Amino acid sequence: MNYQATADRSENPFQQLNNQDDNFEDEEDTTHNIKFTIPPNSNEKAQWNHIVDLDSFFRRIYKYHQKNGFKVIALEEILGLFQFIVVVVFIIFATYCVNYPVLFKEERPPDQKEFPVKYTITDVIFTSEQCHARFSLWTYALIGVSVIFWIVRAITVFFHILHNYDIQCFMKVALKIEDYELENYTWHEIQRRIRDAQSEIQLCVHKDNLTELDIYHRILRFQNYMVAMINKNVLPSKLNIPIIGEVNVLSKLLIYNIELILFRGPFACFENNWHLKEEYKRASKKAELASKLSKHITWYALVNLMLAPLIFLWQVLFFFFSYAPIVKKEPTILGMRTWSQYGKLYLRHFNELDHELDARLNRAYRPAVKYVNAFSSPILTVMAKFCIFTFGGLGMFLFILAIIDEDVIQVEHVLLIITAFMGITVVAHSLIPDENLIWCPEQLMKNILCHAHYLKPEWRGFAHTSKVLREFEDFFQLKAFYFINEIFSPFLTFFVLMFSVRPRSPEIIDFLRNFTVSVIGVGDVCSFAQMEIRKHGNADWQIANSNEDLSPTVENNQYNQGENGKTELSLVHFALTNPHWKMTTEAKQFLRGVRKHAMQDLNKTRNPMAPTNLGATAMGQSLMSVESLGEEYSSVVQSILQIQNLSTSQHLMGMSMYQQPAYTAGPSHQPITPPNTANLQSSMAPTFDFERMLRDNLTDGSTMTPMRSQFLPNINEDEDSDDQQQEAAAASQPVPPNRNASGMHMSIRGSLSKKEGPIEMSKHGLLYSLCNIPQNETQMFTPELTTADMCLSTLYLHEIHHKQQLRRGAKLEESQRFLWQRPRQNNPQDATLQVNNERMPLLSSRKT
Repeated sequence: MNYQATADRSENPFQQLNNQDDNFEDEEDTTHNIKFTIPPNSNEKAQWNHIVDLDSFFRRIYKYHQKNGFKVIALEEILGLFQFIVVVVFIIFATYCVNYPVLFKEERPPDQKEFPVKYTITDVIFTSEQCHARFSLWTYALIGVSVIFWIVRAITVFFHILHNYDIQCFMKVALKIEDYELENYTWHEIQRRIRDAQSEIQLCVHKDNLTELDIYHRILRFQNYMVAMINKNVLPSKLNIPIIGEVNVLSKLLIYNIELILFRGPFACFENNWHLKEEYKRASKKAELASKLSKHITWYALVNLMLAPLIFLWQVLFFFFSYAPIVKKEPTILGMRTWSQYGKLYLRHFNELDHELDARLNRAYRPAVKYVNAFSSPILTVMAKFCIFTFGGLGMFLFILAIIDEDVIQVEHVLLIITAFMGITVVAHSLIPDENLIWCPEQLMKNILCHAHYLKPEWRGFAHTSKVLREFEDFFQLKAFYFINEIFSPFLTFFVLMFSVRPRSPEIIDFLRNFTVSVIGVGDVCSFAQMEIRKHGNADWQIANSNEDLSPTVENNQYNQGENGKTELSLVHFALTNPHWKMTTEAKQFLRGVRKHAMQDLNKTRNPMAPTNLGATAMGQSLMSVESLGEEYSSVVQSILQIQNLSTSQHLMGMSMYQQPAYTAGPSHQPITPPNTANLQSSMAPTFDFERMLRDNLTDGSTMTPMRSQFLPNINEDEDSDDQQQEAAAASQPVPPNRNASGMHMSIRGSLSKKEGPIEMSKHGLLYSLCNIPQNETQMFTPELTTADMCLSTLYLHEIHHKQQLRRGAKLEESQRFLWQRPRQNNPQDATLQVNNERMPLLSSRKT
């Protein structure tokens, strides 16, 4: 039984606002004729041969895996329809069917001669005939629009359910996975089975084998463009609001509009999911296309302005139903933090799926909160204490009176005043910093960098300043501001599209033309997503070695290169989460160069002629930062030092942040002797090395003794488990693994569908090289080592970049001093220098 489904690309924006917790890109593109098949009993797999729109197919498979199967998705879609009905009925009922004068005791009920002592529901609610009589023309218009939208939405839901039924059949027949098993499979395993199915079913006829990068390209084709345009500052995200100033207003609705304009809408630059229109690839048509794009943006802006009241009303009601009970129970939620939409795009790697990004940002959340809390405004603190003193005292006074005599509650607005005063007191209390806590902003910023992977290089050394804090809050904003931005986004979207995005039309056209490449079997993709070091790499993030070519030569200019190491870090992340990916020669060369340079840093400390303190090298600084994340990460660092015969070196004195107590494992947990360390271990007590930690994670961990660092304890991410560990230590009992709240222990349990990468270790990472892990033993390692490897690799590349910048700055300063003297000897009045046939102004006039 076959079904043919078509739908308009430009879906109603209300459809996207139906679930604010999902990204707008989660909505499926049902533009093209897609064949949905309920496979017959015979020749089942052949039904999926040569799928025309593989982008939509792979996106549905990913969404199906992440949302745990057909039943969950179908139930969510159906309940979404009822949710819309509830909201519309509530609006009509609250507007026309409630007798507010009687409810507020301004009038007596129509059928009674006096004001009753106690009101009933029938006294304050009109009958159905009375409600209908109060309807106006606008009411019928609202009902008509709502019915039309609901019907369209119901048809869309019907086809979405058919989509997902087809995916359920594909998972069962082709991948041999039942719905109840989805939580036990990582996305890496699902992807591997899809690649195996390709050789048998030929999902794509343009190539025999699919690579991991091919699948990622199809799922994230448009997201990669968005990430690249944010990275190259092509898309504006800020709006200058009078009185308030410049504000980051990137919202879900704005992102959805930009995707409609560029990728998914009826006038989009892409003619389908995988092909950019040919005219956009011609430089001669730049002016014409820029003018056309500018007109399209104008029309979209006007449509948003026309629909703004309706969308705004929907946003208000949605947030009211979703968050009002939570705010009532916990008012401090408005003072909590969340990652902004701009932050998610800025911090996202090329070819990074949603669950991978969420996992990174979730790990970075706690150090980010600690960093923001490290700052306090004296003025705000004084005002908060005044509010607590004033409103808290008055609210408590009224509350005590209400306890003494319940008639106090009957006084008009007393209950409202008590609630408001108590709410103000709770919010004000959250604004007062804890005077007993001591933070280290620089170290916290490095802890954030370990997981977020991208922070502005100019923040280094200035994390304690309010300027860096304000810029960081663009990424990590208050939930109250996040809610306000999303609620008012229908009005703000018009101004951003009209006055910020529209003037950038020529730049957007240039970007699409210059950074679109065609990949066989995939279609047109953003060239940055290819992660080509030679084309889009940054020389400041490369390994420079005059004796050995450790990194590919970068052949580009500033316009082509990824900013802030985006290309290099994305390549490292993708290689670690996809260890079997067959990368290009340049990519292998770059990763090999990073590993060799790391080994050179360690070898410098063993040079008997000129020993170097490991803490002075890029690897030493990276190990120190990783060690500060917690005891599990510290055990990885200690194991690296032990395997590299550096744990007793005098050059490491003072470098280690954690001096771990030795502990003796039971007979069933004897440590595995790493290569070339037998002599070292024979003279040392067994330590908590990370090999044993991994084995304990895979077993019950009953012999594992909890360890706690004494260095900067407030920086550790696992501080919430202090009480449990102290209780266990006092009772001389180990902490059960399922009670440990630390990041690595917690992440090993729960649904595997949310894990990053496979349950094995990548041979392309630093840990694989530094720990001399045999290739046949990588299967036993857990995803937590991939996390630690990403942290170490990220910090190491940032340290290399920092040293490159220092080296370049020293050379520039030396050349300036040299050139500053020569012109003054010949012509003291000349204020510029002649360099390479160009006149360059003096950058510094300091005397040597």
